[in-house]
Formats: sequence, structure tokens, C-alpha cells
Amino acid sequence: MKTSVGIGILLTSLSYFLFTLHDGTIKILVETTAVWQILFFRSATILAGCLIFGGPSLVRETASSPVVKPMMIRSILLLAAWLSYYNAAKSMQLASLQTLYYAAPVVATLLAVPILNERVTLPRWLAVIVGFLGVLIASNPIGMKITLPVYLALQAACLWAFSTVLLRRTAMGARSLVQMTVTNSFFLLLTGAVLIGVWHTPTPVELALSLATGIIGGGAQFAFFEGMRRAPISVLAPFEYTSLVWAFVLGYAIWGDIPAANVFIGAALICSAGLIIVFSERLTARG
Repeated sequence: MKTSVGIGILLTSLSYFLFTLHDGTIKILVETTAVWQILFFRSATILAGCLIFGGPSLVRETASSPVVKPMMIRSILLLAAWLSYYNAAKSMQLASLQTLYYAAPVVATLLAVPILNERVTLPRWLAVIVGFLGVLIASNPIGMKITLPVYLALQAACLWAFSTVLLRRTAMGARSLVQMTVTNSFFLLLTGAVLIGVWHTPTPVELALSLATGIIGGGAQFAFFEGMRRAPISVLAPFEYTSLVWAFVLGYAIWGDIPAANVFIGAALICSAGLIIVFSERLTARG
């Protein structure tokens, strides 16, 4: 785990835990606050953090960075993914929605071959398949039909996968703070334009949760970007499934949701997928 790939795995796993905690905070906020307003506060908080840590030189570095254009394209893909996901969520059961969305690691692994010229080994494919099987068992989608929400959920998964591959391609072109500045500046402008029509004056608790969303989301973004700099997509993709395990843990801790037996079986398979990657990469490093 002292290798660059090992550090990439640890950072990416941390990012998915933080993203799950971030989503849990949004789940509380969205009951009273529009998604656009949540994203505005989130982006503003992350951008402020970038400027505090990066200083005035960060603005100049960002303005002249070669990754501005590809990161803007990635931001558009992310926005389309979120809009697809939230629209699908309005009329789909959570289990079915999660299962379809977790097709993203499979799609990302497939895209990594032609776009990034990655060589996907048998253990990496096995980890992706085992992890996705774990998601199927844990989520237990039954009687799902091909409808518009199903299509939107699959579209969200594909867009997220493509944005992840694009991030890996641009990760070496600029440091993470620059990429975070570009992404959150774009979202700040976009959500700010819509904010007037959806504004809700936050209570002190809602304001604190909004700031927490930005702080947690910023930490998740930084860990995710740094992880992508250190390891191939096909290695990191299966670890996205761990966010489902964290979702069940947080669901129990915050809302008292008690997981069924199939959740524990699925979680065991998801953990097994991660172990397959860790042990195979260690054997490769020793060889």
C-alpha cells in the first residue's frame, strides 16, 4: 500500500466515503431547500476553500491552465448526470435507482480501454463484476421495466463514467486545486443564475448543513482528484461500490434503517471486489 497505486486506492476509497456522507447531508437539506441552492452553497464553500489554500497565485494558475476547457466539458457532463439522476429519482425505487447507477464502474472500465489505452487485467474485470453482483444482491431490484426513468438512471451512470475517464485523462495536466477551482467556478455561475427563482432563506441549522456539505464535498473532491492521479481507472472503478456499503451504514446510523440479510451478502461481495484489486496489484508490484 506504499506504492502510488495503493495511495490512489486509499484516497479514492476515502472520497467515496465522504461523497456518501455528503449525499446524506443533501438528503436532509433537500426536504426544505432546492437542489440548485444546495449546489450553490456547496460550490461557493469549496471555491472559497481553494482560494484560501491556494492563495492569489491560484487564480493566475487556473486562468492559464490547459485543463480549463476539458474540465468545463467534464462539468457539463456532471451537470447532465445529476439532472438525469434527480429526475429518475422522482419516480423510481431507491434500490432500482442505485443498481442502475452503479453500472458506472463497468462503463468506466470499458471506456478506459479505447480512451486511456489501459490494459484491463483479468483480476480487474473480476473485481468489477463481483462488485456489481454485490450491488444487485444488496439492492434487490425486482420487476424493473424499461421506462424513461430507467433510461435516465442509465444515462446518469454513463455520463458519470465518461466524466471520470475524462478526469483521469486531464489529471496530470494540473494540480487538484486548479481542477477544483475550474469545476466549482462553473457550477457557481450556473447555479447562481437559477438561484433567484428558487431561493429559500436558510435557518441557522440549514446554513450550517449547507456549509458542511461544501466542506465535506471539497474534501471528497480533493481525495477523488488526487486518487485519479495515482492509479488507473480499471483499478479504482470497483471501489465506487463501497459507497453503497457506506450508504447502508449511514442510513442505519442517522435514520435507523435496518439492512436486510441480502444487504450484508451484497456488502461482503463488494468488499471482496476491493480485496481482489488490492491483492492482485500487490502481486503485480512484487512481480
